[in-house]
Amino acid sequence: MLLEAAVYKELLGAVMFHEVQRVLKLDTETELVKSHLIQNIDRDQIYATLGQMAIVVPMKDEKLQLIDGVLKAIPHKCPIIIVSGSKKEGPNRYKLEVELIKHFYQFTHSRIIMVHQRDAAIADEFANAGYTAILDEDGLVKRGKGEGMLIGIMIARAIGARYVGFVDADNYIPGSVNEYVKDYAAGFLMSQSDYSMVRLSWRHKPKVTGQGLYFKKWGRVSEITNRFMNMLIGAKTGFETNIVVTGNAGEHAMSIGLAEIMEFSTGYSIEPYQLVYLLEKFGGESVPEGLQHVYDSGIEVFQIETLNPHIHEEKGDEHIKDMILMSLSTIYHSSISNETIRKRIKDELKSYGVLDDGEPPKPLVMPPIGHIDAQKWFDGVRAHSDSLLELKPW
Repeated sequence: MLLEAAVYKELLGAVMFHEVQRVLKLDTETELVKSHLIQNIDRDQIYATLGQMAIVVPMKDEKLQLIDGVLKAIPHKCPIIIVSGSKKEGPNRYKLEVELIKHFYQFTHSRIIMVHQRDAAIADEFANAGYTAILDEDGLVKRGKGEGMLIGIMIARAIGARYVGFVDADNYIPGSVNEYVKDYAAGFLMSQSDYSMVRLSWRHKPKVTGQGLYFKKWGRVSEITNRFMNMLIGAKTGFETNIVVTGNAGEHAMSIGLAEIMEFSTGYSIEPYQLVYLLEKFGGESVPEGLQHVYDSGIEVFQIETLNPHIHEEKGDEHIKDMILMSLSTIYHSSISNETIRKRIKDELKSYGVLDDGEPPKPLVMPPIGHIDAQKWFDGVRAHSDSLLELKPW
């Protein structure tokens, strides 16, 4: 794979943000292309890295045709972890998803682990580990996307994955999913740290208009979140910047080492909160207790602009407003924010009609899961789950 080389970087404490790198060619004979302006990633190394990467697909009542396309596009070497929050009452969407997965497996023999997010066995194992922040008042795992992602990380740890990547189940272009996963691998191969994250920026996000497709560069939420995230970094460094272009990157991946020390927020704030957390925890000169090894290794955040466009399920204006509210709330409540940023966030939220007076809601946060014995946790889930489906390659 050929990518633009990252020239500009922002370094804050232990955290290094790489400027966005565009994919120039997805598949190439890398030994024939040599330039200091181009990053060469060997094809064989990419495929070797895919075998070390679990791909988590969180889903909730998505169209079966979309799920089918996404699964077919994930490279075969990657174990697939599906965490579903779909309905089991009335029309049993989860049962339909299970049947789809079984059918898919008959032809591909992919390694697949599937579980329902509200499975009591999962909640019990979290409770046994003393990790109750993920549970609701009924004693089950909360219904949010962040909680589903965290379950996926726990399973990835249990099966020995070195990296974990996330793809949404509502993608209309299967080929883009295939690229996303390979872009993750390329990012990890560029990293020199055990604590790394790869976040994707879509080249275009097409919209249907009266004249056909309009290839829009930024979605509304992304443009707003990126602007305020860069303000937050500028407030910390004293220098204006535009380094962040992936504030709402639902398609992202991280090393297991980083996943184990990350806090996770709930709802639509999860992706921007990842960056805010890294800035707050590791973006200064003081080393958090017991985490000197993280400072010694450093944390690298790569941003890759995909070759493929991104077309996903449209969920309406209210969905957009909720995303804007939760994304900006994360920045608003950051300990490194200031009054100028907070005032501008309030004005932005009021302009969208999602805030009257007072402050935006503070995101709910779940602590790191690195202290939980993942193998013991998963063994307990295996022993008592009523939804777990494990399919192994022949």
